[in-house]
Amino acid sequence: MSIVSGKIRPSSRHLFTIGEDLIQDKFAAIMELVKNSYDADASKVLVTFRRDSDKSLTITVEDDGTGMSLEDIRTKWLVPSTTSKVKKRVSQNGRVLQGRKGIGRYAANILGDDLFLSTVTRKGELTEVYVDWSDFVKYEFLDEINIEIETSNCSKKSGTILSTTHQLVQKDKQEDNDKKDEKNWSREDIDKLIFELKKIIPPFQNINEEDQFNIIVKTQGFEEDIEISISPIPFLEIYDYRIYGEVKETGVTTLFYENQRKKSEVEVIIESLPPTKCGNIKLDVRVYDRDKLAIDSLIQRGLKNEETNRYLTNLETRKLLNDFNGIGVYRNGFRIRPLGDPDNDWLGLNSRRVQNPSLRIGSNQTIGYVEIESEEFSDLHEQSARDGLKKTDSYYSLISTTQEVLSLLEQRRFVYRRKLDSSNKEKSINDKLNILSDYNSLSKDIEHILVNSGMEDSFIKEINKLVLNEVDKKQKIVEELNKAIAIYQGQATLGKIINVVMHEGRRPLHYFITQVPNLKKGIELFLSDGDDESRKEVDKISEGISRNSITLSHLFRKLDPLATKKRNKRKIFPLKDIIKDTTLIFENELKKEGIQLNIDCREDVELYGWPQDITTIFSNLIDNSLYWMQDCTEPKTITILVMENESELVIDYIDSGVGISKELIENDLIFDPEFTTKNEGSGLGLAISGEAAERNNLSLVAIEHSGGAHFRLSCSKEDLENE
Repeated sequence: MSIVSGKIRPSSRHLFTIGEDLIQDKFAAIMELVKNSYDADASKVLVTFRRDSDKSLTITVEDDGTGMSLEDIRTKWLVPSTTSKVKKRVSQNGRVLQGRKGIGRYAANILGDDLFLSTVTRKGELTEVYVDWSDFVKYEFLDEINIEIETSNCSKKSGTILSTTHQLVQKDKQEDNDKKDEKNWSREDIDKLIFELKKIIPPFQNINEEDQFNIIVKTQGFEEDIEISISPIPFLEIYDYRIYGEVKETGVTTLFYENQRKKSEVEVIIESLPPTKCGNIKLDVRVYDRDKLAIDSLIQRGLKNEETNRYLTNLETRKLLNDFNGIGVYRNGFRIRPLGDPDNDWLGLNSRRVQNPSLRIGSNQTIGYVEIESEEFSDLHEQSARDGLKKTDSYYSLISTTQEVLSLLEQRRFVYRRKLDSSNKEKSINDKLNILSDYNSLSKDIEHILVNSGMEDSFIKEINKLVLNEVDKKQKIVEELNKAIAIYQGQATLGKIINVVMHEGRRPLHYFITQVPNLKKGIELFLSDGDDESRKEVDKISEGISRNSITLSHLFRKLDPLATKKRNKRKIFPLKDIIKDTTLIFENELKKEGIQLNIDCREDVELYGWPQDITTIFSNLIDNSLYWMQDCTEPKTITILVMENESELVIDYIDSGVGISKELIENDLIFDPEFTTKNEGSGLGLAISGEAAERNNLSLVAIEHSGGAHFRLSCSKEDLENE
């Protein structure tokens, strides 16, 4: 046996792989080169598209930065994936460096057929490099390709010019006339680039006069040439709702909430969220109701096109929201693509909205940003392909933290919209009922006509009497309608619960309908040939069926207390026994979370009603405590205190969790079946508990409590005795 040594020789295709595979598209390629100019401390960068009729297109990126020396070219620029920026971190002028992957300059190979680099240092050292990308096809290995470098001294100002030319493919020479020349740039492509460049610049950045960075896009030889200085897309100052502020890595949160539709004062929100695991976060999100009335309201409040200063039409407003929507992620002065693009719902807002459309907002209703810290502080790392952030624990923490902040807005928006909707409906019903019973105008009109016709007063009085009799009849009908409306309003909660359950149940049922045939097919394939892929598919579908079956089971369990059929008669039962039996259901979970349970109830305390309803109430309360106490520090406690006197029975349920905000309690939101503060919650638990309590002549309310959640079940002894 002989041992020999070898070396890794990168293929000449290596640079093509870097350029083509790691750079998303030609728009991203331009942005990489612009970021390189930023890293070079340039005050401006000029991107020029010069067309030579239909023969060639030359793209030039020119800046006034520090330039590169011959040594920089040899040891850094010509070295793929260099770590120089990783080690350096900041530029000479103190800018946080953007290009840490060492691949930005190779973006040029997806822009053109060659590359010409001319760079001048502040000491006047001129270095020029020419690269023909076809050489990387001719030769097998990178070390076989010679790159010629020329250097000299000059009196030019420092800076770098990078130029690449593409020989345009003539249509008559294309094998497929429908095939697009990807390296060509149409005027529409350039407009898209301008839009993308506008979006990568943060709209919130304070301009430093001493450290400006201006991006200019210019065209030559096009039908209509342009020269545009890129400015960030301005935030719309007219919106429906807004939440902004900062979340510290410790979870300490200082936010501000505005409702422009209500024209209320800015609300300060101080919250203590779980630690972020992704550093400090700053954010600003504007939210829009996209129904017709809301759109009309935006226009009435003066929504304008910032560039033309012209008021927008309804159609233009919708287009504006469609073009600009999304919550972008910014770091060190640049946006991380494609997070925040209209078609990139990185926060999963749309799936949350599907689950609860009344409460949640969708991505197309938002315009805003999240600003994150550098990688070393946030542990949020950009992917090599520059297509977002790596899917790490820190990334998912960023998502959950941002969702928590948006939930604070959603809760307040829900309260406002519910009150607005309720007010409008009530007003509409009352107005229609009043119209139905109002005969005053008719009576006056009739009297006026009769007087003008010369009819005697006695006849006029008789006719008015007939009208008044009709008014009395209609008034009785109106009273009956009001009673009926009151009854239906009393059933509204139950109707909402059913709607939510039906909505939640459709997803698992749809899964069964679509996947059961696939399961059958997969089993048949596996039995016939023992194919391992078929077995994996069967396992996958089986897991899905099991998961969705559990979802349905939970829904039915929640609905069970609402059923009026097959109920036994009410009976007298020991309250403590029911409480103990209910807590035993959660015994393992309580131990796992380290929650101490305290029950203070006399053995002789009795209730008259349905025991299963009391089980339902306490099951939902404990389930909520388990959810909200996951991230709480010790000690974790649940206390159930039962107090009874001659006139009243009171049951207090208190936990040491995060508690319930004063606003939610005051607005009586938590018992609404369409409302939840859980990211994945359906809002059914407390709504059903409220229904169960009412059936048993109990009142279930939330009480403001500084040390956690506090619920109170109560009833008068008189009510129990009357039952």
